[in-house]
Amino acid sequence: MRPLRYSINVTLDGCCHHKAGLPPDEESMRYWTAEMERADALLFGRVTYEMMESEWRKPATGTWPDRVDESQLPFAEAIDRARKYVVSSKLSGVDWNAELLRGDVGDAVQRLKQESGEGLWVGGVTLPSALADRGLIDEYEFLVQPVLAGYGPTLLAGLRERIELELVDRHEFRSGAVSLRYRPGRATA
Repeated sequence: MRPLRYSINVTLDGCCHHKAGLPPDEESMRYWTAEMERADALLFGRVTYEMMESEWRKPATGTWPDRVDESQLPFAEAIDRARKYVVSSKLSGVDWNAELLRGDVGDAVQRLKQESGEGLWVGGVTLPSALADRGLIDEYEFLVQPVLAGYGPTLLAGLRERIELELVDRHEFRSGAVSLRYRPGRATA
């Protein structure tokens, strides 16, 4: 059974808006590249899939645009070639090495977890909340940015039950960001 890992950038006040944290630097890009390479497949909701595709899909020309700098190339290549699963009731189809998941999200993700491999990776805001409520996330990783955003979607807002977590790893970045990796303990009401 492969684990499902949830990773996201988050500000100190819990904001998960992709533009609220620090701009990516070489160190953080190496870190996120390693995360992409640890996963057999990526799991996205529609909004995150569309956002990531618009930013990280390699153009048909085969040449990355100038906005993708040298420090971002390994990440761009890793996410572009990764296998992807997309949970959406609105999309009629997907491409970019992706497969659309239909039906009950819990059942679909449980089936994916039953397959052999290194692990699945999920990002975004809405889908991870639904998966956390179902107890399907095996590891939480928050790259905490030293920023107070004051606006935007917040981390795992609306969970039905409290989830206790056990710290299993931490890493400090030169930028002041800190990666915190947790595994679920027991859920309590």
